Amino acid sequence: MGASRVEVERIFALQSEYKWTAKVSSAGERKEHLRRLRSELLSRSADIEAAVIADLPQPPTPEQPREVMWSCGAIDQTLENLDDWVRPERWEPSPWLPGTQPSVEYEARGVCLVFGPWNVPFHLAIEPTVAAVAAGNTVMVKPNSLTPATAQLVCEVVREVFDERLVAAFDGGDDVAHVLLDQPVDHIFFTGSPAVGKLVMTAAARHLATLTLELGGKCPAVIDGTHDLADTARLVGGGRHVNGGQICFAVDHVWVQRDVCEAFLSQYNSWIEATLVVDGAMNPAAATPIIDQRNVERVMGLIEDARSRGARVVRGGRLVAGQPRLIEPTIILDAPLDSKVMTEEIFGPVLPIQTYDDPRDLLLRMRAAPKPLALYVFSDDEDFVAMMLAGTSSGGVTVNGFGTHVSEPKVGFGGVNNSGSGRYHGVWGFREFSNPRAVFVRGEGDLIEAFAPPYGATAEAVVGAAFGQAGA
Repeated sequence: MGASRVEVERIFALQSEYKWTAKVSSAGERKEHLRRLRSELLSRSADIEAAVIADLPQPPTPEQPREVMWSCGAIDQTLENLDDWVRPERWEPSPWLPGTQPSVEYEARGVCLVFGPWNVPFHLAIEPTVAAVAAGNTVMVKPNSLTPATAQLVCEVVREVFDERLVAAFDGGDDVAHVLLDQPVDHIFFTGSPAVGKLVMTAAARHLATLTLELGGKCPAVIDGTHDLADTARLVGGGRHVNGGQICFAVDHVWVQRDVCEAFLSQYNSWIEATLVVDGAMNPAAATPIIDQRNVERVMGLIEDARSRGARVVRGGRLVAGQPRLIEPTIILDAPLDSKVMTEEIFGPVLPIQTYDDPRDLLLRMRAAPKPLALYVFSDDEDFVAMMLAGTSSGGVTVNGFGTHVSEPKVGFGGVNNSGSGRYHGVWGFREFSNPRAVFVRGEGDLIEAFAPPYGATAEAVVGAAFGQAGA
């Protein structure tokens, strides 16, 4: 049973009062909160891994549990850099404002509401919370109810580490989410689908809350054949099948130059055989199942819609025997551009492959689609890469790789329009949860009078200089 309206409103009232205390906390105090969080994550890493696998079984990894490792990495980078991030940015004054001191100070936004997704259920509830705490906010965290074991662990960790006035976690389903959205919070951070993102944006508009939307979209890979096709197939395969294809920046579909389509298809099939198949059958231990039966039916519906409309399903297209939530690696050729598999985000182990002849025609087709979270360009031709970058728009781009732009915190991660708004990771997350407040300290001279009536020659000169015009 989830939190009641009374409980949500009680916590919101506490945090609304405490946010003024959190705002003036020092970098050292904020880092101490994050150190305690890091210690708790490490002490409970086995529990966290077990909860994530119970909700969404994944192939084993030799390193530390992934979601704990990623969360600790975000904390470590914040601990290392927070002293620098919180310092005001001071600027030299403009020539017409001598003796003054303009600066930008990053102040906390206030009460922040963080919604975690189900596909990376622990880390993507924790990392935004780390950024929000680092920026001096209070935080209300809502983990995803589709991953109940992980949601419970998120709540337990938060309650163990933080005073509820600073950070509180709420278990429960959509009813709890709606109650949280009813609160006039200062900022909302949502990770999920574009469809639900629109509902969150509508709720934010009721209170004019600022908003970060980390959504998804149909992230294309473009292949011109000049980059090694075996390497391309390996990276596309990893980018399509990571987490069973249930990642917002996964490779959603491929555009390949027609003359190299068969060669790419051969290499991609070889990668599947070497990576996901054992003794001629799908290896369940090498794959991640679909999150629930509703989404199994949705993905299978995409395949059947494409097949019924004349597309060729050249591999897969079936459930794995004895594994009701595991879909075979599926390849679909020449699906109509208005079919569901080409217009809806797939979030499954299905790769539609389309061919093109003229890159200029390809750009027109790509521009007709909503802007994706990521674009992947596989090419050793610098002119082709430049054409793709100039002729498209996306949240981020990786050239000859998969997801590398996501793993580099210095450049920030986020979408554009349909795929989201705002950026986070590293300093970008700190700033996303901050208001860049302009602070101007007046120096000698009564500058205010220069802009007040009567508008004489001196005022005109000042105004002209400010806008790059010749003064009177």
